[in-house]
Amino acid sequence: MTEASPVVRGACPHDCPDTCALLTTVDNGRAVRVQGNPAHRHTDGVLCTKVSRYAERTHHPDRLLQPLRRTGPKGSGQFEPVSWDEALDDIAARLKAIAARDPQAILPYSYAGTMGLVQGEGMAARFFHRLGASFLDRTICASAGSEGLTQTLGGKVGMKVEHFAEAKLILIWGSNSIASNLHFWKLAQQAKRDGARLVCIDPRRSETAEKCHDHLAIRPGTDAALALALMHELIAHDWLDHDYIERHTLGWDGLRERALRWPPARAAEVCGIPEQQIVDLARAYGTTKPAAIRLNYGMQRVRGGGNAARAVACLPALVGAWRHRAGGVLLSSSGQFPVRKAELQRPDLLAGRAPRTINMTTIGDDLLREASPDFGPKVEALIVYNSNPVAIAPDSSQVVKGFAREDLFTVVLEHFQTDTADYADYVLPATTQHEHWDIHTAYGHTDVLLNRPAIAPQGQARSNTDVFRALATRLGFDEPCFAEDDLTLCRTAFGDRIDFQQLLDVGWVTVPVPEAPFADGGFPTPSGRCEFHSDRLAAMGLDPLPDHVPNAEPGGTHPDYPLAMISPPARNFLNSSFVNVTSLRDIEGQPRLEIHADDAAPRGIASGQMVRVFNQRGEYRCVAEVSTRARPGVVNGLGIWWRKLGPFGTNVNEVTSQRLTDLGRAPTFYDCHVQVAPLEARH
Repeated sequence: MTEASPVVRGACPHDCPDTCALLTTVDNGRAVRVQGNPAHRHTDGVLCTKVSRYAERTHHPDRLLQPLRRTGPKGSGQFEPVSWDEALDDIAARLKAIAARDPQAILPYSYAGTMGLVQGEGMAARFFHRLGASFLDRTICASAGSEGLTQTLGGKVGMKVEHFAEAKLILIWGSNSIASNLHFWKLAQQAKRDGARLVCIDPRRSETAEKCHDHLAIRPGTDAALALALMHELIAHDWLDHDYIERHTLGWDGLRERALRWPPARAAEVCGIPEQQIVDLARAYGTTKPAAIRLNYGMQRVRGGGNAARAVACLPALVGAWRHRAGGVLLSSSGQFPVRKAELQRPDLLAGRAPRTINMTTIGDDLLREASPDFGPKVEALIVYNSNPVAIAPDSSQVVKGFAREDLFTVVLEHFQTDTADYADYVLPATTQHEHWDIHTAYGHTDVLLNRPAIAPQGQARSNTDVFRALATRLGFDEPCFAEDDLTLCRTAFGDRIDFQQLLDVGWVTVPVPEAPFADGGFPTPSGRCEFHSDRLAAMGLDPLPDHVPNAEPGGTHPDYPLAMISPPARNFLNSSFVNVTSLRDIEGQPRLEIHADDAAPRGIASGQMVRVFNQRGEYRCVAEVSTRARPGVVNGLGIWWRKLGPFGTNVNEVTSQRLTDLGRAPTFYDCHVQVAPLEARH
């Protein structure tokens, strides 16, 4: 590497609140080093272990570098190389024939393989709108919490992350910040050094929990019960900001009545923690100013996830925490970005059509449905990009059955031969973040970041946008918007709402947000208040007040499957991304199940032993780790491994369900009960 090796500014594309600014060093056309940009205040020169290995991912020896056409049975991974023209011509012809019958028989499937506005749902959305394909309800990660937050605060809004450093009490609720929100953890540590108390609320004794002053190891799905008990104590001891409640909230009388039904003793029994922990936390929250809550999406992956997010989001208004810039709650900041979504995605191309919507969480069942008046046409074609549903969607045995349909035409845009790519008819090699333009928002801060391509596309890889432009041309879509290049799309995303020249010159632009956004109310709800009572939910026939909604599958209540299971990400993977990066997989070792000694001993399970984890939906196998990271009655199945890289070709989603949450139509990954047995035992 020479001294003149260029360094190119970019942005991390992955699904993490931090959206880091990257610096990529290039030598002889290769990305040789990826660093955090020290000039970007939120990144501050620091990257997680995963993204610091991004060059290894870009130049991986297994990288897909040419289009492939299936030659063997679906799932066999048998393919032959074809030219781009051959692939695109055939794909376009197949889609055109299906669309002539009913374009709703075509379904896109995508999520956050890249969080970019351009390579995500930019040109792709234009293409599918013009085609009239079915809509995809993109719920797989966050929609229950997002809906709960929106019903309470009015949108995905909250306090500015940098002000957590000034808080005197921080509740880290449903988040392993060290693994999944690294730059927030730095702020929490700064607050801790300045005397703040850190409390982690999480069923698992995570890396974050063990470094906080207190850890409330509640049972999965009991967060709303805990929040209501905290409210009970705030009321009982009058640790309330009556002026703020009167002027800036809606529905206090109803919430007060509900909270008073939840004394700490009742919540302690439901949550499975000592009553004194609830009493002490309520006192701390009611008497410490400023108090801040970093809520994350782990707590909403249960049946009552939307209500739980609502309940937690109510807490800051009760004590007037919003008056302080270091007080309030942050789940997501993504609602504070002035994205011109309609201009970018062009829903006008639907031309009055209203296609059906299919939920990505229930893809296993939906691919197996026949045509019906309620469902609409059978899904005949599936275009997968930025996702690996065979690995990440719940109830994966059903997902595999759907993808294995010989009459389902499947196209996958990918970097690697993933579990999903094995079931494709065509696999199209996609560019990585090092090889294309994109523009990014964040959900943990309020900076817009620009990603410049650092190197030329490797092999024959093409960007998502190029693929959808080429298909649009072949289908005769002649609207000028399909000819726009990626840099134009980057400019379109915000128009004159941000300084694009600054993006080009520096790499990021900060969206102006008030220091204490709700100090004087002004919530983006219909009433302008924090809505404890939601008229919108009432109009839908739903409970207008937050409540504890018990899990559909509570551990300990099923005689055959007595253990509750959560499946948080393995620390060195991000969902199913990075699983095939050798250096990271070497750190993880193999799929693991954390189990408490109280549950391991009666089952004859020891650390290092291969076990079966099973329920009525399926079974997967992994190595047991007897550990205090698991609380009694709950096991932690760390995921998400590619199925084909795990023992016996399955992963943790073999046992999760397609059941949806109370709000937001989201998956209930952590609302799951199982049994665990040594591998040699049979049932």
